[in-house]
Amino acid sequence: MTTSSSPSVVSDASFTTAVHLARRLDTEIGQVIIGQQQVRREVITCLLAGGHCLLRGVPGLAKTLLIKTLADAMHLAFSRIQFTPDLMPSDIVGTEVIEEDPVTGTRKVRFIPGPVFANVILADEINRTPPRTQSALLEAMQEYQVTVGGVRHTLERPLFVLATENPIEQEGTHPLPEAQLDRFMFNVVIDYPDLEDERRILADTTADGGAVVTPVASAAELEAARHLVRAMPAASNVVDYALRLVRATRPNDTSCPPELRSWLRWGAGPRAGQALLLGAKATALLDGRAVPSLDDVAQVALPVLRHRLLVNFRAEAEGVSPDRVVGMLLDRVRP
Repeated sequence: MTTSSSPSVVSDASFTTAVHLARRLDTEIGQVIIGQQQVRREVITCLLAGGHCLLRGVPGLAKTLLIKTLADAMHLAFSRIQFTPDLMPSDIVGTEVIEEDPVTGTRKVRFIPGPVFANVILADEINRTPPRTQSALLEAMQEYQVTVGGVRHTLERPLFVLATENPIEQEGTHPLPEAQLDRFMFNVVIDYPDLEDERRILADTTADGGAVVTPVASAAELEAARHLVRAMPAASNVVDYALRLVRATRPNDTSCPPELRSWLRWGAGPRAGQALLLGAKATALLDGRAVPSLDDVAQVALPVLRHRLLVNFRAEAEGVSPDRVVGMLLDRVRP
């Protein structure tokens, strides 16, 4: 669908502006991140949908560089938190200190904001710190605020949290609690580059110079694009498809396929359905369409559902991964 046929709730001018914004972001990121088109697309989709993103991949696949490049492509405050075993919650949200006025001698409490007070936050190797510290991000990700000493401090919008995980090295790591995993709209898996892309990576990154990223989006423009994504209408059959996909992941639900029921311990909750619809709308926006389709829901099903499905011991023994379950789910739950 072209912009000229967009529904009245979304103006043609604002829709065109948002589409150009998304494409400029992808172009700027593509100057530094060679290949990985699907990963770039999923990250930008999550950004436009107003969610947070978890990136998983082995070391050296440019997870951190991708996030830093995305931040450089926007006029937004960026902070990086390197998660370590000794990191404390106050190192993330901030802390209160007591100061004495040198003139009057009176004391007062002053709050020193932590790195969570930014627009784009890189939580690097988030599973290297205990759950107590991991959970310091929960309130920020969901409520856009933090509470310190009983006082609430509002965070500036937009807020985009991108966390990285190394799936190989598990010694000394702490799996993210299910409640925190559910706060991430997308779980994006970065795989090895193909032959030609890796050849370009080796040639370009071992020479002098490098691509310069130009900021192409402001906070106001990004917030406008996020509001536009929510304003995009979804047909009833698209909503029903997202609903049926989510309910079919629950082993106690009658709509769950029998062969999947034997592999699942827990399925996805309502937040997954919201993520499917918002992700589908953002996907349509990236393609220049003002209305999401059934295929758009299917496109985002894997990054939305893979971290929200808990497989049982039988699935683990048979080598059945959540990705395989989602693939079978898409085959069996037809639009």
